[in-house]
Amino acid sequence: MNSNDVQSIAADDNETHKEHEQVSTSPGRDVERVYSNAEFVAKLRRLADSIEGGKRFEIQIGGERIYVPASAAFSVEHERSERDEEIEFQIKWSLKQGADGGR
Repeated sequence: MNSNDVQSIAADDNETHKEHEQVSTSPGRDVERVYSNAEFVAKLRRLADSIEGGKRFEIQIGGERIYVPASAAFSVEHERSERDEEIEFQIKWSLKQGADGGR
């Protein structure tokens, strides 16, 4: 399994086969990477297994290991503009929960 995983998985039809990483310079953090279909499916399967098992999800993004607690909230977002459409699978949790919020 590739160690460069994603937290918020974005699908954009125009960039499905291109790979890029985007990091913002703001004090927070905003990293996005586009994967091949096979890589994307493998990451979704690993996430689904964690959710079904009630376990925390561990993922490495841009060189930083992220621990998503089992109690995280999951949502799907749809955006549309005149030029394109986007669906984002989002995982959110409070920083107060930390890594201990999962099993």
